[in-house]
Amino acid sequence: MSNQRFKALDVLLERKPREVALPEVRVSEYYGENVFNISTMRECLTNKAFKSVKNAMEAGERIDRSVADQVATAMKDWAITKGVTHYTHWFQPLTGTTAEKHDSFFTPIEGGKAIEQFEGQLLVQQEPDASSFPNGGIRNTFEARGYTAWDPTSPAFVMGTTLCIPTVFIAYTGESLDHKMPLLKALHSVDEAATAVCQYFDKGVTKVKASLGWEQEYFLVDSALYNARPDIMMSGRALIGHAPAKGQQLDDHYFGSIPDRALMFIQEYEVEALKLGIPVTTRHNEVAPNQFECAPMYEEADLAVDHNLLLMDLMEKIARKHNLRVLLHEKPFAGLNGSGKHNNWSLSTNTGVNLLAPGKNPKSNLQFLTFFVNTIKAIHTNADVLRASIASASNDHRLGANEAPPAIISVFIGSQLTQMLDNLEKSIKAGKMTPEDKTELKLSIGKIPQILLDNTDRNRTSPFAFTGNKFEFRAVGSTANCSAAMVAINAIVAKQLIEFKKDVDARIKKGDKKDEAILKELQKLITESKAIRFEGNGYGDEWVKEAEKRGLSNFKDTPRALDTL
Repeated sequence: MSNQRFKALDVLLERKPREVALPEVRVSEYYGENVFNISTMRECLTNKAFKSVKNAMEAGERIDRSVADQVATAMKDWAITKGVTHYTHWFQPLTGTTAEKHDSFFTPIEGGKAIEQFEGQLLVQQEPDASSFPNGGIRNTFEARGYTAWDPTSPAFVMGTTLCIPTVFIAYTGESLDHKMPLLKALHSVDEAATAVCQYFDKGVTKVKASLGWEQEYFLVDSALYNARPDIMMSGRALIGHAPAKGQQLDDHYFGSIPDRALMFIQEYEVEALKLGIPVTTRHNEVAPNQFECAPMYEEADLAVDHNLLLMDLMEKIARKHNLRVLLHEKPFAGLNGSGKHNNWSLSTNTGVNLLAPGKNPKSNLQFLTFFVNTIKAIHTNADVLRASIASASNDHRLGANEAPPAIISVFIGSQLTQMLDNLEKSIKAGKMTPEDKTELKLSIGKIPQILLDNTDRNRTSPFAFTGNKFEFRAVGSTANCSAAMVAINAIVAKQLIEFKKDVDARIKKGDKKDEAILKELQKLITESKAIRFEGNGYGDEWVKEAEKRGLSNFKDTPRALDTL
């Protein structure tokens, strides 16, 4: 080892935790202080402008240009009080990271003076050069015009001295050039499709929102060791080297006491995240040495995606202050657990009902079963699309070992819910249902809350598992933009719900009662999607053979997975 590297190791051994000046107030007093959120808008905007923006956020209504001017001025005035000098349209091109171009509020005027100015036109739309982004070859370089357009569903925020305005990125010809526009389309589709199905059960449902709770895993390494390893610096993972004498054989790092140095780093990025309205609530040691995890509370999917990207950026920046580097690569070290980003997904109504949570009576449980079974059917029909949504060269290293699910997409729901679906499948008659049949089914469906007993989350080898009141997509990689997975899930579920409603309505038209039509259609879907349900060990060779018998795909690498798209 060179003298330079010995010196780096000496520095490492002498390092102490960087002291962090934590706020001396409760989190509730500074949470969201750097966000132009609803409460800030209420203070800064006229009633007309506030209602217009709120309607745009909640109902997708168009914002008038005169209102945009008011919002832009209010944003600028608020941001300046926080020391902001520039603004940027913050967007998500297909590079895997976010993008931003900063422009100043400063505008020269006559007499050698200057003012701070920000107009609605600059808020609503900008024209960054799109030629150098990976846009799938839909335009030539000489036709490289692209537009960023304000997304009012995600609030503007302040990072340092810059006002960041979340936007979509589209081509001159209208195609999506980013991750966010397809996500907004998918969320709109699942809203419409799920709301239509909810009308069978509750006419008061007028909107359905998809929620996302992500769990971000990562490694921390000292910057001196990082700088001494060109392989880790260039690729994010160790390509050479000897396995450590002590790795994770005892799993003693998992949920252990968080080391002081790591804790100082975690506390600092948590404070900054909370100021940005990112509701981080969980932190703990993960299984591998120097591996950690953080997780927020659930949010609407589009905002949750923005917040995850923001947090990843914060972690990278703040780690450097602590002489640390964050490794987000899915498999930075051989023989140790890799890092994933579990995506916990559910649907909820404007009436406050989680559509994937069992209820207290047969009616609400029939609604639960409707969305539960349709989700499973959507995964069965579109498993290859779901696999493609988590495909990346780095995630290929992770999938299939050390608590990472295999590349074969399957759904785990637990033995008791499996029994429930099997019984439901067998009990529904092909012809008209007798009153006794209906009574028996209602009694059976009414028992669902007791049947669950939190026995659903037991299989860590499943890519897509039901965990009591949500589905957890465990195959998403730690470097991924959650948008890709969320586009896939919400789009395929929307498509399935549209088909379901069409088929149920056809049964009703032929003379079946509503509940009877729903139950018969669910029975058909349970039968058709049975192959995707798997309760066993996803790592075993037996499962590979069994999956092949069931007709399930096994795309082991990204090129074959992406071929589906």
